[in-house]
Amino acid sequence: MKLIIQVPCYNEEKVISETLASVPRTIDGIDQVEVLIIDDGSTDETVAVARKGNVNHVLSFKRNQGLARAFAAGIEKCLELGADIIVNTDADNQYEGKDIVKLVQPILEERADIVIGDRQTDKMTSFSLAKKIFQKLGSALVRRLSNADVPDTVSGFRAYSREAAMHINVLTDFSYTVENLIQLGTERLRIVSVPVRTHETLRKSRLHKGIVHFMASQMQTMIRSYAMYKALKIFTYIGFVFFIPGFVLGLRFLYFYIFVPGAATGHIQSLIFSAILIIIAFILFMLGIVADLVSDNRKLIEKLIYFQRKRL
Repeated sequence: MKLIIQVPCYNEEKVISETLASVPRTIDGIDQVEVLIIDDGSTDETVAVARKGNVNHVLSFKRNQGLARAFAAGIEKCLELGADIIVNTDADNQYEGKDIVKLVQPILEERADIVIGDRQTDKMTSFSLAKKIFQKLGSALVRRLSNADVPDTVSGFRAYSREAAMHINVLTDFSYTVENLIQLGTERLRIVSVPVRTHETLRKSRLHKGIVHFMASQMQTMIRSYAMYKALKIFTYIGFVFFIPGFVLGLRFLYFYIFVPGAATGHIQSLIFSAILIIIAFILFMLGIVADLVSDNRKLIEKLIYFQRKRL
């Protein structure tokens, strides 16, 4: 059994050594523990410091491409290197490395395919009240969309079985966490959560420019990710927003036309508006069918990618 711990990093020369030092090198049930650094175009000495920490593999980008792309490249490399379990952690020492043992345990016991580290954000003093509230609301929505009972849906401290990792496809340029969870939840893989410890980070997040930007970006990712797999449902729901008032207005016109002789001529505008709303609803429904066919095509492509990875 081979475990590879991947660490995406960008200009983390000051803390990368602490992060690597906390990573366990021996775990019961694991024959090999290796560490992969994904250097996302760092301009400081991150890689040099990491090499002193006895990393096994280094994957470097020539320029910064963002966390999502670094994560995806790391997953591909880990599969190529023959990993049976992949753990992703942050380079800023936010997570307690020793809790990797807790992350991999449900996979070793064959109880889960993906394990998410729960930071227990309601206990984190570094989170403001507003951030805690938005975190809970956002996580509740993601749980609904992904059918995964995970309290901390944006935690990047995760473990994947090889089977789960072969299903991962990252399209977003923002944080991969939400897209990843919705995708794997749609694949009906087993997703569980375990509580983990965290350290206070001394720098602001590089992923967003504040809570408003973060929430807007995550909401966009949620809608886009869900629409990829449930396109017909999304367009049908939106279509009903137009169809119901259009239908009601149409019934209103019929009422005047049938039961109030001569009054219908004064309600022609209602009939026209009703027709417009119903036509819009019909167009949205047809778009949903087309999008659903595109979604099916995407699923076929994902299966081809999955079987290609399985041959590695």
